[in-house]
Amino acid sequence: MAKGSRGAGKSLIRANLAIHEPPVGDSTMPGGLIKTFGFDFNPAQLSLTRRAQWKATPAQIERDGSLPEFMGVEAMEMSVEIFLDSSDEPTGNSVLKKVEALLECCETTMKSIGAKQPSPPWVVFQWGSFSTARFTAYVSSVEAAYSLFGTTGVPIRATCRLQLHEIPGKTMNQNPTSGALTAQRVHRLVAGDSLQSLAWREYGNAAAWRSIAEANGIDDPGQLKTGVELVLPAAEEVHG
Repeated sequence: MAKGSRGAGKSLIRANLAIHEPPVGDSTMPGGLIKTFGFDFNPAQLSLTRRAQWKATPAQIERDGSLPEFMGVEAMEMSVEIFLDSSDEPTGNSVLKKVEALLECCETTMKSIGAKQPSPPWVVFQWGSFSTARFTAYVSSVEAAYSLFGTTGVPIRATCRLQLHEIPGKTMNQNPTSGALTAQRVHRLVAGDSLQSLAWREYGNAAAWRSIAEANGIDDPGQLKTGVELVLPAAEEVHG
């Protein structure tokens, strides 16, 4: 399949996986954005699982059995398949690099090691307004199946299956009063952007730049690089 036939033009909303540093301390919010993994093709299928845990204790004297006791709700799980293809560039290594980026989601980050809290990245799957599938998670497994190789032996087509497990937290991408997912966005920096200008444009409050810096692990707001993607927290998560 040629790249030109991958979508229906600019109006097609593509799925992506936002890969973040794990938080420092006891925070339940993802750390700074490491990268945004864009899908070449939107998933043809994904599955979501949520389980309610019940406990029933057998009792001999009760003929019809004991009443089950609700123990709680388990974290959500998601299985998603990612198709990668660069067959129109048989000497390229873009598929190899993308698979490596997904495999690294199961490895500890150098920044977390330096903070003495070693952990793999935290991730957020995002696909337009598909809010049910949008939650902060860790990647428990990555399975890559290569199905086509270039003349040099480098894979140019692969299917990756990711298993994501929700990381619960009452402040994690949720409005605590409604339970709805908040409208967090990603912004790519252009020339002239500053945290203050972004805060004013997004929230009407230039002082909210601190929330943007905190969400992205920025220590020096004066050293922003054009082209870098920043997470813009939802309005409910912003403090001036």
